[in-house]
Amino acid sequence: MTKSKFDAIVIGAGMSGNAAAYSMARRGLKVLQLERGEHSGSKNVQGAILYANMLEAIIPNFRDDAPLERHLVEQRFWLMDDSSHTGVHYRSDDFNELKPNRYTIIRAQFDKWFSSKVREAGGTVLCETTATKLARDRSGSVIGVYTDREGGVILADVVVLAEGVNGLLGTRAGLRDMPKPENVALAVKEMHFMPEEVIAERFGLNGSEGCVIEAGGTISRGMAGLGFLYTNKESISVGIGCLVSGLAEGMENPYRLLDAFKQHPSIRPLLAGSEIKEYAAHLIPEGGFKAIPQLFGNGWVVVGDAAQLNNAVHREGSNLAMTSGLMAGEAIFQIKSRGGLMTKRNLSLYKGILDKSFVMKDLIKHKDLPSLLHTDSNNFFMTYPTLISQAAQNFVRVDGAPKINREKATAASFINARSRWGLISDAVRSAVSWR
Repeated sequence: MTKSKFDAIVIGAGMSGNAAAYSMARRGLKVLQLERGEHSGSKNVQGAILYANMLEAIIPNFRDDAPLERHLVEQRFWLMDDSSHTGVHYRSDDFNELKPNRYTIIRAQFDKWFSSKVREAGGTVLCETTATKLARDRSGSVIGVYTDREGGVILADVVVLAEGVNGLLGTRAGLRDMPKPENVALAVKEMHFMPEEVIAERFGLNGSEGCVIEAGGTISRGMAGLGFLYTNKESISVGIGCLVSGLAEGMENPYRLLDAFKQHPSIRPLLAGSEIKEYAAHLIPEGGFKAIPQLFGNGWVVVGDAAQLNNAVHREGSNLAMTSGLMAGEAIFQIKSRGGLMTKRNLSLYKGILDKSFVMKDLIKHKDLPSLLHTDSNNFFMTYPTLISQAAQNFVRVDGAPKINREKATAASFINARSRWGLISDAVRSAVSWR
């Protein structure tokens, strides 16, 4: 292998790495993909949400054989205190369409399938292989990688870093900094297995329909965090994620948070009688636009989670990962097709394509919101959920006490709570004055 030179080496076989490798291999480029695990997806036991539109742009007929679990017809958003939840549900029969928009998947199965498509397209996939160091020429340009296998350097015109948010290859080479604790969340997840018909009954589902629950509130103990539950065919993926900085400062154990979330009165009945067979921990980029590192240089580009391309506001990651991998592959192909070198100037084409896409436009639009949620997390995840629960209970509880007294007490609590937006206090003051 040391005597061969590849058009591109892709480090990692997750969403972004597979998208990049496939998009280049199907266009005839000589591609090598390196994966640390026994096979692609072997380190991803968790469930996830797949956004069909992005994968369809890469593999139009993916629905023919991709390992899809359920197509999503219902989304539930819950704001939780210790004993209740206040929810907003959206369910539509429009999602029972010929080509559904979103699916739940199990990453171990899906990543393995995606990697098989890379092979079918002509790419070389080498598993149980760790890239240990980037190879450079005298000018500092990246020209390949060293691995933990014998044989020396593997040469390539360009290296695509799709190694995940905590990948060491790029950071060791000084291409990007280690992610800051306030820009990364640690999510812990479990797979709870139960019969398909039980899942359908509990969530009101028919056939292959699926439901997602996302929950915020006191479950994260004042830290910026989110709980979630995804329905698969014969299992439920349940988990909770919080910023690493919050976990460290509060000395919180993420698995204890997960156990408490599972025991919440709103969650416990949904998991009753299930069998836990798998669990995992996963780092997720949460810094948003301001945390994005340099995305290209002489002989290299970075994609997916390694590039901090995750929309924390809309809880979207796999679609940004696949899109960035596809666009990196397209840019590299364009440069190769016109006989260009993989210089920093030429590879800026990747950034230009990405800037015109929904990926950067959405991240720029919400560039200040992640820091707002992180810096005022105690209000957003403790104070407000508790007050909203109190307000809802005051509205529905009938015990002979005058409603006006309860409403004024609730309004006063909202006014006294410090708000970074200021809009909540103004709205409540107006309501109190009117009454």
